[in-house]
Amino acid sequence: MQCTSWFQLPARALARAVTAASLGAVTLTGCGGSAPLFTRDGRPTTAVQCSAAGPWANCMDHARGICQSDIDVIDQSSQGGVNKLLFACKAK
Repeated sequence: MQCTSWFQLPARALARAVTAASLGAVTLTGCGGSAPLFTRDGRPTTAVQCSAAGPWANCMDHARGICQSDIDVIDQSSQGGVNKLLFACKAK
């Protein structure tokens, strides 16, 4: 088996590879969604995941432990056996 470096590929094959990579990046960009990094009042948000086999209180307790105070829940969801909690620490 012979190794081929990018420099040895014909220009047409290299152009196809670059085009395919660019199209893939554009496609992925359109699908993405992410949680807000900050609340409207500027507090940072944090996400935790817990097993959906346990109660939501487990995630809430974990979040309160991170904040060392109470929390504001921004979003929560369950999917694939995982509970996801997005929260912000309450201002002290």
